[in-house]
Amino acid sequence: MKGIKKSLAEESLYLDFSYQREGCVFPLHTSVTLFLLSYCDCKIFKVFLVLPRENTDISLVKNGLPSDIEVQIISREELPSIVQNCCLPATMEESGNFCRAGLAVVLRHIIQKTYEADPSKKEILELLGFKKTCLKACAEVSQWTRLCELTIPLAIENFLKQSSQQPSTIPVEILQLEKKLGEPVRVHNDDKLRRQKLKQQKAAGSRLPLATDKTKNKIHSEETSEEVGSVSKSLELEVAFSKLTAQEEPPVTNREPSHIRKAKAADLPPLEHVFAEGLYFTLADIVLLPCVHHFLAIIYKNLAEKLIEFPLLASWYQRIQEVPKVKTAASKCGIQFLDLPELLTSSNEQHPNPSEVPGVEEQNDPSFIGGPRPTMTKLMEKGIEVMFSPHPCPTWTLDWNSLPAAVSPKEGKMSSDRALRKQQQLNNLVYMVTNQARPGDRIVDFCSGGGHVGIVLAHVLPSCQVTLIENKELSLVRAKKRSDELGLSNIWFIQANMEYFTGMFNIGVALHACGVATDMVIEHCIKMRASFVTCPCCYGFIQNTSKFNFPKSEQFKETLSYKEHMILCRFADQTAVQLPPQRRLIGKQCMCLVDLDRARAAEEHGYSVQVISMEPENCSPKNNMIVGIPA
Repeated sequence: MKGIKKSLAEESLYLDFSYQREGCVFPLHTSVTLFLLSYCDCKIFKVFLVLPRENTDISLVKNGLPSDIEVQIISREELPSIVQNCCLPATMEESGNFCRAGLAVVLRHIIQKTYEADPSKKEILELLGFKKTCLKACAEVSQWTRLCELTIPLAIENFLKQSSQQPSTIPVEILQLEKKLGEPVRVHNDDKLRRQKLKQQKAAGSRLPLATDKTKNKIHSEETSEEVGSVSKSLELEVAFSKLTAQEEPPVTNREPSHIRKAKAADLPPLEHVFAEGLYFTLADIVLLPCVHHFLAIIYKNLAEKLIEFPLLASWYQRIQEVPKVKTAASKCGIQFLDLPELLTSSNEQHPNPSEVPGVEEQNDPSFIGGPRPTMTKLMEKGIEVMFSPHPCPTWTLDWNSLPAAVSPKEGKMSSDRALRKQQQLNNLVYMVTNQARPGDRIVDFCSGGGHVGIVLAHVLPSCQVTLIENKELSLVRAKKRSDELGLSNIWFIQANMEYFTGMFNIGVALHACGVATDMVIEHCIKMRASFVTCPCCYGFIQNTSKFNFPKSEQFKETLSYKEHMILCRFADQTAVQLPPQRRLIGKQCMCLVDLDRARAAEEHGYSVQVISMEPENCSPKNNMIVGIPA
């Protein structure tokens, strides 16, 4: 146990510092991270505050930091090399070649390390929510990650800057958050809870108390310094605070009456928000608290009449103060909670129609039917046909038998048949990369998973620096273990969403990056004027996002609508070996057309691009490569 604590203590945490104002450290990502450290009472990181200029008054900086956290001040030039390639916040392991970057990844890591150091802190692990997935998905596919990691902190930073210079306009992101808090809550056992709520509503004149005396006593005993105020009585609050105080959810002692059991799901009352994501206090609440507090402080001080526009946000703000340890952590971070007036919420609040959410309408449109042939014919009439570039060396292969065992995908604990197919896939990608790589080049393996591509490249190109970027921690840990066995010194591991990697590189590669992840890789490479070798996957997951609209190229946009392009994407996934040959052929043709659109879009940015089929074709149902070289 002592050894474990030592290794945990030797990890470094790097936080950005731009300025501070009224007890708040900016950027807000830094304030949020410091608040979580205080809430978790986490002392297992060496914390570094990275200042933009050397002439900053260090004593003034330290005065605004939490009293319980020891912080060292460094300049940006003093950051370790791997961290200099990432957005902050970031953590780095003692080895110096494993880094985690971006707010959500770093916060989740702090929680996990806190729990590993002290497994009795189960309430800390609960911050990760049901199935431990809170803020796990990247901002491109998760609206909660995007809200917490990007839009809310940035919007409030801008609001706070404006408020000191001119009359402020309310950020639209705050209005969206207020609306989101009014949406019905979905949880894994909501049918049971909604039936309990219906029974509660039917009981004439009787409503369940927030918590039993035993529960309230438990809260007080766990944190006597924090007063747990009275809150409105509801089933949702009872369930939420039972979870917070390690109580079992309220048991149903009697069999539900027949009219409750047989009630249709559509007739059950919706559950209302207690905390940001629903019933339970999670990491999303931790992120939002410093942001919302500083927003409300300006409103309360300068625009008090506008408070009435945020009854749900104000209610959440009051309720979050009742959570054990929150007031203590806030106090250490210089957050003095406001005493807001009680605001009335409309009881007949209209829940938003799903079709009002951007992108949902087209995805759920019942007219979205039909096969790919009309779409393919339409493209053909415009001179756009299925066309593959010839493979430059279809028989080339690595000498797998002479390579160390840890280089082979067989080390990834897969069947021999699958390992053979993976080797064949790697032959194709490694050939394309080694054909372009020059000594001293930086190569990035995006969406690296267990490191099958990156580890081979690092081994066969010892004069190049290879960086693996992956959002899933366990996959990257496995890759590092294999790399350590090989003694590779030219490899970095970065757990982050790819947009938080800011380093320069020469070649980007991605094997089976799902859906729009392929488009994100190509975009990242174009931004850095780097070559790219990508093998797309999961075409059915492609859809319009905050960054991308499909079709992407001008040539395809002039011919196809978004819905028609989605038909191609949907049928591009039908290439599995179990399907009839004719269906697989159409799937392969659709796959080629989707990738031709991607290729044409890259050509519009000055790239020479080819769509090539892997050899042998049966090495994968998703066997296209898009290879681009900047002019």
